[in-house]
Amino acid sequence: MLNYSMLYPRESVSRRAVSLDGMWKFCLDWNSDGESKSWQEGIPGDDMIPVPASFQDFYTDKDIREYAGDLWYEKDIFVPGEWKGKQILVRFGAATHRAVVYVNGIKAAEHEGGFLPFCADVTDIVRYNAYNKVVVKVNNELTVTNIPCGQTVTLPTEKKMCKPYFDFFNYSGLQRSVWLTALPKESVFDIDTVNELCGQDAKVSYKVRTTGEHPVTVELLDAEGNRVASCDGKEGVLEVKDAHLWKVRSAYLYRMVVRIVDEGEILDEYAQEIGIRTVEVKGTSILINGEPVYLRGFGKHEDSDIVGRGFNIGVMKRDFELMKWIGANSFRTSHYPYSEEIYQMADREGFLIIDEVPAVGLFESLMNFMDASTGKQTAFFEKETTPILLQAHLRAVEEMITRDKNHPSVIAWSLLNEPETTSDAAVPYFKEVFDRARELDPQKRPRTFALVMNSTPDKCKCYQFSDIIALNRYYGWYVSGGYDISTAEVLFRKEMDAWKALDLNKPFIFTEYGADTLSSEHKLPSVMWSQEYQAEYLKMNNEVFDSYDFIKGEQIWNFADFQTTEGIMRVNGNKKGVFTRQRQPKDIAYKLKERWESLPLGYKG
Repeated sequence: MLNYSMLYPRESVSRRAVSLDGMWKFCLDWNSDGESKSWQEGIPGDDMIPVPASFQDFYTDKDIREYAGDLWYEKDIFVPGEWKGKQILVRFGAATHRAVVYVNGIKAAEHEGGFLPFCADVTDIVRYNAYNKVVVKVNNELTVTNIPCGQTVTLPTEKKMCKPYFDFFNYSGLQRSVWLTALPKESVFDIDTVNELCGQDAKVSYKVRTTGEHPVTVELLDAEGNRVASCDGKEGVLEVKDAHLWKVRSAYLYRMVVRIVDEGEILDEYAQEIGIRTVEVKGTSILINGEPVYLRGFGKHEDSDIVGRGFNIGVMKRDFELMKWIGANSFRTSHYPYSEEIYQMADREGFLIIDEVPAVGLFESLMNFMDASTGKQTAFFEKETTPILLQAHLRAVEEMITRDKNHPSVIAWSLLNEPETTSDAAVPYFKEVFDRARELDPQKRPRTFALVMNSTPDKCKCYQFSDIIALNRYYGWYVSGGYDISTAEVLFRKEMDAWKALDLNKPFIFTEYGADTLSSEHKLPSVMWSQEYQAEYLKMNNEVFDSYDFIKGEQIWNFADFQTTEGIMRVNGNKKGVFTRQRQPKDIAYKLKERWESLPLGYKG
């Protein structure tokens, strides 16, 4: 069980939250001797860097961009005297991929896993009415015992280099917001909500965990601020008359206010927005509020110019406007949980999210996109280190679900992306991860994982764990591309016929399909990488999707071009974007818009 709350920092009558975003002091630890030189008490030099952001793309030095090892951050923070008696926390939205936090030279916290929040309790370390020095040692090396997986090697030149088993750049650092928070000694620690529809009405069952024994009250306010339901106790049911449901692309949010009270005095108050909606898989249908939905949208990345994987509020706004323009209704957080602000935006805009844990690279290949359809086997789940990896994976699943379980936008958990599933050793590993996800989620959302092309119906030993079968398929690109696309369609239909023959009675969705395309390339007749070929590729895939009634969604790869490791297969990154990295449309965007706007929400329902 987590020993720190994953609730998003919010201010109330009892809570304070101060953003620590801005310029932090920064230093790379080239000789891995920062600790022996007491950097935890203060780092050398005078270089400054923005937080949140990845560090790699600010500099003009290639050794810095490719740096693997420890990187240090420092900031002086003021803690007001009136906070004395409260619990003081420094909360990191993420530190990629592991971090140790020091305050005034004293170790306050450590955390492994680069895409989820953690807190350092500094109550007994800080000086009040004074500045305090926060130093963070972040390490960005890749291993096979933490997700995402990869390796870190030392080159003959003594330089260290990260080699990912995944096809996106290893951006790292303090990539999400940092907060200084003050909570009352007795506080709201966690909240669970479960929705039930009863005709025109609804029931919201809740469970609140606090750090003390005083009584709890809960009230539900509508969008105008009127109280529509209330309840006493740490567990209860809010009965909502004439409930406004949270619907796809038509969101309605209630405000749930939780208070800890002592004879009329408020000891703590925490409020969060919730949407009343249900999610279930029934036969081959994905149902929201009992109505079938067809997913249309994207695999995405948190990736943009200059700040890399750092959270960028302006880019987030642009991305949602483009998704609305093109007629999308969903996206997968490939290949890690995104910044919390993105889920809050999806809640407000009515987008559906498949929330993915950072379990990517669980297939040993430095060019996994090339090995994905070759039948290659790497005995990934048979390593001596697999039990250590499993524990890191389970911890990330717990952190993700604890953080995101109350977002109405989150409709499914994706527990791995393109893992090796062709060996028997994968089966007990998958079982443990899928069982844990079910146990942790109060709403019992559907669980899935994205199947790599090697995971065919006759070879995959793990698809039975998924409530929704999610396929990443590149017929017409990695398999039979170019003039051979007619063969690609034959092979694609052959595989889909084999899945159909299994009669799984589950919905299938495509979580990846796409073709690299340079926005500058036009050629008639088409060649691969041209805009014309991307259109032909899309047309063929759409015809296959429309041919099978159990296919209930399409999320094209990718929303926008994104950075990858350099190599002969990548022209400054992955170019499968429907939009450029600068968020401008390629020709394909207009074709997708035309298709998606013509498909009813319950297409094939």
